[in-house]
Amino acid sequence: MILLFGDILGGTINKYYKFPNITFPHGTAIPGYIFALPFNWLFDRIPVVKDWKGDPKTIQEKLGIFGDSTVMGVMIGLGIGLLAQYEIKELLQLSVTTGAVMMLMPRMVSLLMEGLTPISQAANAFIKKRFPDRELYIGMDAALSVGDQAVLSSSLLLVPITIALAVILPFNQTLPFGDLATIPFVVCLMAAVFNGNIIRTVLAGTVYMATILCITTWVAPLVTEAAIASNFDLQGNATITAMAEGGLWTTGLYVLVTKLLNWTGIIAIGGACLAGLFYVNKVKGKGEKTPPVEESKA
Repeated sequence: MILLFGDILGGTINKYYKFPNITFPHGTAIPGYIFALPFNWLFDRIPVVKDWKGDPKTIQEKLGIFGDSTVMGVMIGLGIGLLAQYEIKELLQLSVTTGAVMMLMPRMVSLLMEGLTPISQAANAFIKKRFPDRELYIGMDAALSVGDQAVLSSSLLLVPITIALAVILPFNQTLPFGDLATIPFVVCLMAAVFNGNIIRTVLAGTVYMATILCITTWVAPLVTEAAIASNFDLQGNATITAMAEGGLWTTGLYVLVTKLLNWTGIIAIGGACLAGLFYVNKVKGKGEKTPPVEESKA
């Protein structure tokens, strides 16, 4: 399944992030890509919403200095600190830290990509020399995408939203804590589908985080059982769970299919993925790996 989705989203990665012949076969990030596709289609057909421009460049043009990514990071940090009722010292530290992250992360990823680009080009040259009819994507970790300004801004905004959802949702029994740091990995490919539109990413991300909390609560007994079996220290907690890996819709799919069909369901999923790989790579043909993602009016 990971390889199939990696082949499908490769074109979107190249188009939005400008990473040549690189894809992200990353189990935490890929489900968000699939989840965002129908929302992008829906947003493009809702009056008013379809005209909202929420990419970092447009926001900066409209808000001036307050739209600068570093200033936005400071403001978001202040907002989160105020909601958490931090003391003034902690509040200022958090705001400076988030502002620094917004400023430094894109530069760090840019430097990393300068080193990876020659490797990607050399690998493609090697493959094309021996298999001239094949197209190759280099699989990398989605951490390369979290330096994008739209990803960082959306992730920071989704932190207090996720905490609020955990309190409000009646079916939720999960209190997110350490996993809040994984939100950038959860939504990074959603931002790519929405062409960097922060408004769309936050709206769809809010729905996505609600489903993640629901699934996380549902699979908590299984996660706890696995932790006990591996002698993991629960630190006095009766139940533990994992929001990022445990709450993704792919996790829910595997658990549901296994409960209903046992190994037959797992084999069916594997067969469907193999058929999908054959279709994407053989039937559709070279140069058509990525389905058209409608241009978001970011």
